[in-house]
Amino acid sequence: MIEIDNISKTYQTGKTKVQALKNLNCSVKNGELFGLIGPDGAGKTSLLRILTTLLLADEGKATVAGFDVIKDYKKIRNMIGYMPGRFSLYTDLSVEENLQFFATIFKTTIQENYHLIRDIYEQIEPFKNRKAGQLSGGMKQKLALCCALIHKPKVLLLDEPTTGVDVVSRKEFWRMLKRLKEAGLTIMVATPYMDEAVLCDRVALIQNGQILETDAPDQLIQNHRHPLWKVKANNMYALLQDLRQYEAIETVHPFGEYHHATPKSGTEDMPALKSWLENKKHEAVEMEAIAPNIEDIFMDLMQNKTS
Repeated sequence: MIEIDNISKTYQTGKTKVQALKNLNCSVKNGELFGLIGPDGAGKTSLLRILTTLLLADEGKATVAGFDVIKDYKKIRNMIGYMPGRFSLYTDLSVEENLQFFATIFKTTIQENYHLIRDIYEQIEPFKNRKAGQLSGGMKQKLALCCALIHKPKVLLLDEPTTGVDVVSRKEFWRMLKRLKEAGLTIMVATPYMDEAVLCDRVALIQNGQILETDAPDQLIQNHRHPLWKVKANNMYALLQDLRQYEAIETVHPFGEYHHATPKSGTEDMPALKSWLENKKHEAVEMEAIAPNIEDIFMDLMQNKTS
């Protein structure tokens, strides 16, 4: 459904050049819920803006449903739904007026395609006369999704739709995406939240304008063959510094109340490390072998890319 071939994009501010996308290649299958996973500044928004025909790439080619994003931009704009990262609806119009406006510009009506948005709109319908600017973050999110769906798009492109939204609304939003995907819609969603990767059929991990890896989340985890330990002690900052000095440790990254450490190949000796840390006067040392999550894999791939 979406094909991206060697896309590059550079921004210039004064004498400073920033390459947002670097010969990026990616594809999204028909009917797939595809995640573009990466931190702020990774290039996610630039890629989505190119796919929505709002931005021109410097090099490369991209197609949506077989249509070229440059030559066929009018056709693409009529067949996609787009939610930008920043709330962009008319804040001085009511919920119902915003929805009516978007239906009208696509030459359709709310009644004609109401079945597409019913499950979502019923949750905000009690506030249909409230101005969009006065809605909560979760309500704004639902209204923006309704407006993106009201013209019955074939492809839905979402740029960080759950950023700044509470945990309950995030989970609810992903349940809505699952239902839309089951109804046959192709969805590409960009997010900085690594935990949302497991909710997608496939993901592309992106950093510095390049794809680090593309696969199903469970396959990415299975392919991660390196052992991984979580380590904790009474002084976490000193622990981090010492772990990075231990010659048998490849990488160490803080993860909540633990540090995640990857031992070098052939040096998986947890008791030796614990003894070494205790000799360094660390107290209450806890260590355990764990399975990696998507964030561990992202950090590992990023480390290998830069090393």
